[in-house]
Amino acid sequence: MVAPMNRGELTANGVRLSFLEEGDAGEPVVLLLHGLPSDATTWEHTMSGLAPTHHAYALDQRGQGRSDWPGEYSFELMRDDVLGFADGLGLREVTLVGHSAGGTVACLVAQERPSWLARLVVEDSPPPRPGAFVIPVPDRPEHELDYDWPVMPSLLRQLNEPDPAWWERLAEIAVPTLLISGGATSPLPVGLAAEAVARIPDAKLVTIEAGHQVHRVRPEEFLAELRAFLPL
Repeated sequence: MVAPMNRGELTANGVRLSFLEEGDAGEPVVLLLHGLPSDATTWEHTMSGLAPTHHAYALDQRGQGRSDWPGEYSFELMRDDVLGFADGLGLREVTLVGHSAGGTVACLVAQERPSWLARLVVEDSPPPRPGAFVIPVPDRPEHELDYDWPVMPSLLRQLNEPDPAWWERLAEIAVPTLLISGGATSPLPVGLAAEAVARIPDAKLVTIEAGHQVHRVRPEEFLAELRAFLPL
C-alpha cells in the first residue's frame, strides 16, 4: 500500500523548510522544485502519479509556501538549501526535477554535487546564458501576497544578469539529463533549450506544446515523459 501524502519540515542552511512527501521509503527518490513564485502543492498531481513506484518529495523553497521567509534570496542560497535538505534526510541517488526558476536551482545543484544525483530533469528552464533574455522586474502588487516579495526581484535580477559560470559549467553535469520544453508558446527563447542540451554530456530534449507550465497544462504527457526517464 502506497504511503499517503504527508507534510513535513526540517531546518537546513539555517532556514526552516517545509515539504510534501508521498510514496514508500526504499523506492527510488524524486525531489521536485517549483517555479517562481509557487510552492510544493504545484507538484501534487505529479507526486501522486509517481508514488506507486517512487518516493517523491516536493520542497517549498525559501520565501515561498510554508517555508521560512528570511528576506535574503539568491539561486546559490536555494542551491545550498536543497543540498542541506538532502543531507538532512539522508537522500542519495536522487532524481532532481526543477520547473522554471526551480530548474535553475536544480542545475546549480547538479554542478555543485553530482555524486548524490541519479538523474536531472529541467522543465522549461534551461540555465540562463548571459544576454539570452531579459525578464522585466515588476512592481510589488498592492494586495497581500502568499510569498515574500523580495524573492521575486532578487531572482529575476540574477536571471537577467546570470553568472557566466552557470552556462559554462553545464559541461560538468555528470548525470543523465532531460530537458522538457514548453514549445512555441513558452516565453523562453526558441533554441535556448537545444543549446543547453548540446553542452550537457548526456542530455536529451523533449518538447511538449504547453507553454511554460508544462506539468500543469499537460500533466499526463509530462508525467509520461518523466516516468519513462526515471530509474525503477
